[in-house]
Amino acid sequence: MASIHDLIIKHGRDGARQLLPVDERHLIDGAAAMLEEHDPALGITYTGFCLTALPHRKLDDGAIWEHRGHNVSLVVAPGQIPDKNGAVITLGVPYGSRARLILLYLQTQAVRSSSPEVELGSNMAAWLRRMGVATGGKQYRDVRDQADRISACNLTFIWKNNGAIQHCKDSIVKGGIRFSEDDGQPRLWEDTVRLSDTFYQALKDHPVPIAEPALRHIANTSMAIDIYVWLAYRLHAISPRQPAQLSWAALHHQFGAGYAQIWHFKPRFLIPLKEALAVYPDARVDISDTGLTLHHSRPPILEKQLRLV
Repeated sequence: MASIHDLIIKHGRDGARQLLPVDERHLIDGAAAMLEEHDPALGITYTGFCLTALPHRKLDDGAIWEHRGHNVSLVVAPGQIPDKNGAVITLGVPYGSRARLILLYLQTQAVRSSSPEVELGSNMAAWLRRMGVATGGKQYRDVRDQADRISACNLTFIWKNNGAIQHCKDSIVKGGIRFSEDDGQPRLWEDTVRLSDTFYQALKDHPVPIAEPALRHIANTSMAIDIYVWLAYRLHAISPRQPAQLSWAALHHQFGAGYAQIWHFKPRFLIPLKEALAVYPDARVDISDTGLTLHHSRPPILEKQLRLV
């Protein structure tokens, strides 16, 4: 995908757009915007979310989600929260791009502030607007639904470490992400929310820096978000002398939940892959009939920027 950035540098946005296939021209704006970013804002996610992921689509409310990545698995169980009348309701597991954005905000702010207590209210509403997510109408209802699901669910990360099985089980937040009424008008959130101690400690021990502006251009595509954070975690750790070869079978195992056959998964993976690569200009990834070749690449956020947090 480096060629799309080379095309922009050589021919400008409009010229590069004309040289790309029609179905790839939408990648130009995100790619060009990232080339213009000199000091992108820092985002943070947890290593576990780089190797596993939430579902992309809604599951039945009682269904448990299990996603197996390389040496790590994620199990998400639905939970219960009280409604506005105090009655207990069961909610399904969080899913889609809105759940991922909420989690990215919570993780980033917790690491930035060195505290499990995260300010919400107008801060999170403003951040979502920067990501292109409206905080009214249907999008407001979608965000609220995902916030409720995050509040109710329980996560279990399971690792294989030198043949031994280890696991970490807890909720994401304590007390829930609560909505409130202010003079009859709904506000997005109460002032603060607290991450669970277990999740916050895991996040502090294993943070992965990402470029916040990149998310803005892929905010509506949950698969592109998953691929981007995976590349941010993986590429800079690859040996410069030994690229990593990944077969389509291996990619299907990690990203293909919901796709029974590789031939069905492959074309639906390539589109968000190209979207993720467009907003990661330094990523060096070759696509072939046999799979992907990952080359050592500069991370989206340099280590010195992470140390300043």
